[in-house]
Amino acid sequence: MKRPEMRVAGSARAMPRRGLVEGPDFEFFQRRYFTPAEVAQHNVPEDLWVSYLGSVYDLTPLARKYKGDLLLKPIIEVAGQDISHWFDAKTGDIRKHVDPLTGTLRYRTPRGRFLHVPPQLPRSDWANDFGKPWWQGVHYEVGRLSAKTRNIRIINTLTSQEHTLEVGAEESMWEILHRYLPYNAHAASYTWKYEGKKLNMDFTLEENGIRDEGEEFDSLNMDGALYTPAILLYFNDDLTEL
Repeated sequence: MKRPEMRVAGSARAMPRRGLVEGPDFEFFQRRYFTPAEVAQHNVPEDLWVSYLGSVYDLTPLARKYKGDLLLKPIIEVAGQDISHWFDAKTGDIRKHVDPLTGTLRYRTPRGRFLHVPPQLPRSDWANDFGKPWWQGVHYEVGRLSAKTRNIRIINTLTSQEHTLEVGAEESMWEILHRYLPYNAHAASYTWKYEGKKLNMDFTLEENGIRDEGEEFDSLNMDGALYTPAILLYFNDDLTEL
């Protein structure tokens, strides 16, 4: 499995902020994965995300550029949703069909024609000088969509505070730590353990031996929410705020 490309603190400027704690420099940290629930939160024209074919895209700049354009309406209607069904998984392009009016191969747009899709018939008022259509390339891509998510409990043994996070199964422990920072800015100053064993922060939950038993609970008709693995945080001497 490819490890996250995250910079490790090492510069003279970064070290005073990071203290003695090892790990990525969160000043330059970039998320790799987003859950469907996170994408769903970006569901307005001023903050518009969608996902398709396994990736997540921030179309806010597109919505801002074409504000008021009727061709933006179908995109606004699916803000925060997965629109993989719009696309041909083999080509990465919008699905096509034979137009009954012209007998030619056209983009299939059941919600109505949207930005950068040519009109059904030639029109002199259609501006096609936009370059690549918005769905081609990686200009708007912000990360990958988590193929599978799971819940994990994080318990601060110093304060006895407990939080349950939904995380992507593909995420490393550093990425999970990043998710936890809003609840504890000093999260990197703790040793993270599961069942008494120190966790490898470069590994995923599964690679650290924290199995996802959700499917097993389902096969037994048991509520998997009744048992959510707990990671215990033990405070170290170095008080590092990220």
